[in-house]
Amino acid sequence: MNLTLHELASAVSAINDVTKYADVKLNDIEFDSRLIKPGDIFLALKGERDGHDFIDVALKNGASAVITSRTLSDEIPQVVVADTLKAFQDLASYYLEKEQPDVIAITGSNGKTTTKDMTAQILATTYKTYKTQGNYNNEIGLPYTVLHMPESTEKLVLEMGQDHMGDIHLLSTLVRPKLAVITLIGESHLEFFGSRDKIAEGKMQIVDGLVDDGELIAPANKLINRYLPENQAITRFGEDADIYLSALYEHKDYLTFSVNFLDEDLTIPVPGKFNATNAMVAAYIGKHEGVSQANIKQALAKLELTKNRVEWRKASNGADILSDVYNANPTAMRLILETFQEIPANQENGKKIAVLADMKELGEASASLHAGMLTAINPEKLDMLYLYGEEMLPLAELVVDIFPRDTVKYFYKDDKIDEQNAMILSLLENLGAHDQILLKGSNSMRLAEVVKALENHTK
Repeated sequence: MNLTLHELASAVSAINDVTKYADVKLNDIEFDSRLIKPGDIFLALKGERDGHDFIDVALKNGASAVITSRTLSDEIPQVVVADTLKAFQDLASYYLEKEQPDVIAITGSNGKTTTKDMTAQILATTYKTYKTQGNYNNEIGLPYTVLHMPESTEKLVLEMGQDHMGDIHLLSTLVRPKLAVITLIGESHLEFFGSRDKIAEGKMQIVDGLVDDGELIAPANKLINRYLPENQAITRFGEDADIYLSALYEHKDYLTFSVNFLDEDLTIPVPGKFNATNAMVAAYIGKHEGVSQANIKQALAKLELTKNRVEWRKASNGADILSDVYNANPTAMRLILETFQEIPANQENGKKIAVLADMKELGEASASLHAGMLTAINPEKLDMLYLYGEEMLPLAELVVDIFPRDTVKYFYKDDKIDEQNAMILSLLENLGAHDQILLKGSNSMRLAEVVKALENHTK
């Protein structure tokens, strides 16, 4: 972070006199006192725990100064502000204005992290590029990403999440993107928005901070048409849109496809035709920003994605695990089921098993949306179906009518009873060496632990 203490104080409108403190150059900014290194500045954020309670720890770890909303001893170099979170955000905006990277902002109900990773890898072939680390995509995580951006960064790829209306507006106006991307309008956080239309409205707020000559890249989805701003450069993707896929070939662990704006086929080392759409959007961004076709193709071929997105892994007995356990909504679950069910079995006797866990934050529509997954499940292409969680009960009651006896297993998630362990034991009993197994559910259902158990089991 290329800032001095006095410069920082000015950027956040400090309400105390900082001229009495040495104008030292600061290293990083941290709100976790355990991460403080000598020369860092500690941000005392108020959350579940009040960061002000950990100022002493931060100072012992070498903090050069503290951003605080409480006046401390004069001996402690401090920047006093009314609201430390707002100061954090203001500082991020200032740092972006100072460093002047091109910001590419990406949101969507599904695919935003994968598209972020793909876009960053393509841009990194040509430019000094930095991206959101992990899922730091909210009002705290996004400024943290910005302020940890290396000096002289040319392209900054930021992921934006939304839990409530207005979240995307805040983030977009904070970072002023050059390109704004919406990957998909699904049902994520339906509990808080009430309808997909409201979700679309919230996602479309990503244009609120676009620079004057900025561009929106969005799906050819009727839901967002009413929210499209006038006199805005817009590129739509999908069938019969501005950019589209053609000649898509799906394989177990890779995809090959062509797009209408490049001359050569592209290959990505991940399954799922929805990932071809994500790659197409990333490739378009690369071309828009001047990356050569050869570099776009090479970057996608060597793709590395954030962990726990769609990836093939191996069970200890040799079975293939298709793990997609970071999050879930009905659209995403349908897409991965479609992919998994179309992949050929490993051998004639190799089974295909699906483990589906609760999809969270769907509100009053949860029961009907879970039950509606019935239309995405093909008993002719799945040998066994495991359902896990209270909200999967409506689906469990329906699938028994279309699956043979004893091929459906339902486990009710109960914190007092180790249902997850019971499910793991059943999976280990039924999973053969030549089988394929899909796991999909919301992160809070802890399916990552099930994947780990299948990988590490020893007899």
